[in-house]
Amino acid sequence: MKDNPSPANSPAPPKGNVILLGRLHSPWFIWPATIALAVLLFIGLDYFIDLMTHESTDDAFIAAHVVSVAPRVAGQVSAVHVLDNEMVSSNELLVEIDPADYADTATQKISSANASEANYQTALAALELMKVKVKTAQATADQSQADANAAEATDEDAQADFKRNDELRKQNTISAQEFDNAQAAVREADANFAAAKQKAIADASRVNEAKATLEATIASVGSALALFQQAQTSVQSAQLDLSYTKIFASCDGYVTRKQVEPGDYVQVGQQLLSVVPTNVWVVANFKESQLKKMRPGQRAMVEIDALGGRSFRAHVDSIQAGSGAAFSLLPPENATGNYVKVVQRVPVKILFDDALPADHVFGPGLSVTPEVRTSSFVLPEWVIALIALILTGAAQSIFRSVLKRKTAVPA
Repeated sequence: MKDNPSPANSPAPPKGNVILLGRLHSPWFIWPATIALAVLLFIGLDYFIDLMTHESTDDAFIAAHVVSVAPRVAGQVSAVHVLDNEMVSSNELLVEIDPADYADTATQKISSANASEANYQTALAALELMKVKVKTAQATADQSQADANAAEATDEDAQADFKRNDELRKQNTISAQEFDNAQAAVREADANFAAAKQKAIADASRVNEAKATLEATIASVGSALALFQQAQTSVQSAQLDLSYTKIFASCDGYVTRKQVEPGDYVQVGQQLLSVVPTNVWVVANFKESQLKKMRPGQRAMVEIDALGGRSFRAHVDSIQAGSGAAFSLLPPENATGNYVKVVQRVPVKILFDDALPADHVFGPGLSVTPEVRTSSFVLPEWVIALIALILTGAAQSIFRSVLKRKTAVPA
């Protein structure tokens, strides 16, 4: 039986390994490696914490209201005052349509309105005249009725005198001449009363006739007023059409998709160009599994590819009530065929808090990468750095202890 070799007789480590272990012991290796490890740990911890407290997606784009500019009247374009991609201000003149036909129509409508106004004024004057005639006829009828009442009273007095004279004549108290005079007075009073009564009736009928004419005049005034108002409406419509020959910008923005040139004949509603406002936002299509903790108002950072990944502060404005596929042109019909569950994406509207650079143009469709903070857990960077240093120190100690064991020479 062979004896175990003593440590003194054990083979020495290879010379190459000794040199390698010596180099690993060198401060020129340990400290750069320690610093590199600390940086990597800091980056890894920061990324891990961001991964746990943030949600991000690269399926996100800038969106904006695109205002389509179309004419409200048809005609030939006489001037175009803007160019493609030009910045325009609200109420700035964009396009002019030849106004000649609409100006002539407006002039004709104004002339018709003036004639209608003259007819209305004439009808008003006739109405005032008829009111005066009614009052005059009423006054005449009242006077005739008063005269008839007076004649009736005179006739009644004459009748009474005749009866007394008739009794006195029977008693031979008065002469025949006096009796004849009383009888003649009765006849005259009867005739006067009858004439006054007829005149009162005739004057009353004239009052009714004047009132009927007044009613007809009032109706004609109403008709003239209606025609005058209709003519005024036609004037306003013609002037409105004339104003539509000049097309102005409804908001500040950039001209895009310009499809009009001077000389073109355009129709009502034909799209001439579009204006993209400077107010933009982000529509981020997050997976439905990312929405568990996402709420409106949460802070976000948005990287814009057009600026080389430059980040801007933002916040979640709203979350769409439904997936994007449900509102597409051809929504999926899951009730037919074989159903395969697919993770849906939901549009989330994100508004910028930081002002975007004025020297860059931002429009719909530009790619961005939003990152939304979905957790209130916050770990300061100095704490992350401290943890990274502690872990680095522990790793360094372990590494040194391992090296010592490897390079130790048995006694």
